[in-house]
Amino acid sequence: MEYAYIKALHIIFIVTWFAGLFYIVRLFIYHHEAQDKPEEAKQILFKQYKLMENRLWNIITWPSFILTLIFGPWLLILQPAWLEQPWMHFKLGFIVLLVIYHLWCHKIYKQLQRDELNWTSGKLRMFNEIATILLFAIVFLVVVKTAMSGLFGILGILGLGIFLMLGIKLYKKVRKE
Repeated sequence: MEYAYIKALHIIFIVTWFAGLFYIVRLFIYHHEAQDKPEEAKQILFKQYKLMENRLWNIITWPSFILTLIFGPWLLILQPAWLEQPWMHFKLGFIVLLVIYHLWCHKIYKQLQRDELNWTSGKLRMFNEIATILLFAIVFLVVVKTAMSGLFGILGILGLGIFLMLGIKLYKKVRKE
């Protein structure tokens, strides 16, 4: 019974962690794009975005990250045989990448809080897709439990991403003409 409760908590905090990661980068994009507004509006928007980013990052995303990283290893303690499975090794590798992504988001968060961000909104939009790619890979690995499923998940989302990027470029080109 303990296992089911720990697994439920792990899943809940994974969902809230990803929600925070997805939304924080959107806020970074909006924050960055507020630079193009008139000075009075820009100052109001900067203040509001900093407040929203601060609350999301420190009240939702960081606690969810920490709790996910508590309940995940707890599950492995309860089910140590998973550590013998190749799909779990791949999953843990993707988790390491996700932690790096989280820490990179923290760096961007700190820069924006100091009004020092040098990223373009286009680069932030591309950066935002990293979490999606990792989510696809991790979910495919956990559900299908083969290393190949993670690879297919990544290839599928990369293919979709390339298709969408080409569509966006075509749309921009048509709009300019």
